[in-house]
Amino acid sequence: MSLSAQTQTGEATTEEKQKHWSRISESGTSMGIRFLAAIEKLFGRRVFSLILVPTVAYFYIAKPIARRASKDFLETHRAHFPNAWERKVSKRDVLRHLYAFGQSVLDKSLAWTTPIDEALFDIPNKKQLEAFLNQPEGQLIIGSHFGNLEFCRGFVERYKAKTINILVYDRHAANFIKVMSEQSPESRVNVYQVDELDIPTILLLKTKLAQGEWCFIAGDRVPLSGDARTTRVSFLSRKIDLPIGPYLLAKTLDCEVQLMFSYRLSINSYERIRFVRIPFAKRIKVNRKNRDGDLNQLAQRYADELAAQVEHAPYQWFNFFPYFASERALDDTPPIV
Repeated sequence: MSLSAQTQTGEATTEEKQKHWSRISESGTSMGIRFLAAIEKLFGRRVFSLILVPTVAYFYIAKPIARRASKDFLETHRAHFPNAWERKVSKRDVLRHLYAFGQSVLDKSLAWTTPIDEALFDIPNKKQLEAFLNQPEGQLIIGSHFGNLEFCRGFVERYKAKTINILVYDRHAANFIKVMSEQSPESRVNVYQVDELDIPTILLLKTKLAQGEWCFIAGDRVPLSGDARTTRVSFLSRKIDLPIGPYLLAKTLDCEVQLMFSYRLSINSYERIRFVRIPFAKRIKVNRKNRDGDLNQLAQRYADELAAQVEHAPYQWFNFFPYFASERALDDTPPIV
């Protein structure tokens, strides 16, 4: 888990500014993931949730970066969606946010290892989704670190017999997926690191899409290559930097693009999962003369759709690092997340 942030009124520390999200150590390990899954399997979700409480308390005390990240985002959400809040953001909300993350780690594991009853999914426009899932064409799916993209992947791959190719920016995510694949060897999942994509890999992905396979990529984190591959947009009335890679990739692959989000309707209830599919583009077109402007518009559209989903479940936002541009120098220097 990448964790760091600062309140809107404060200034990020020098130490935090020097930390790209990918360099902030992951708190979960493969052994820890297996342990969590074992606890749930042996004793059930209720016991797991009880064990999670002191774990969250430890994180709150020992991980100040996590505290500041949570408070900054929740205050930003409250300022943008005041009707969604009845009071000011408190320590209890930060603890609730960290608790939701702990539950999501288990959910990620279960999404790989345990069949999820399709009846649990709350799906707007279900008939349209069914028609879409039955299309033979390959798709590029842009997701996020809001909610649980593993539910999307698991839903599509498990119930709809789709082969999934996951494109990740860092080795932490790749390692997690490999651990999960070991727990579910029947999964039809391939993992590629985005920063290592070369011409042979691009050609391979084009072949996979032609065969009806899908590619998943997150659109909400700055790539390891930094500012050269980002564009600045508005999100929850604040400025952020988003990667342009997903849109350039879509243009290169010449494929249809969808947005997908999946999240619990309540972090205290594990009975309903909201699954949202948003058509984004039949094909991505970028005018060579207005390249930067076109890419910025695409990223802004993504940010707007992401904000519309985040409105309903702020505690399921899992980007715990200095996310907003105001936490960094607002000039032309490369922003560090």
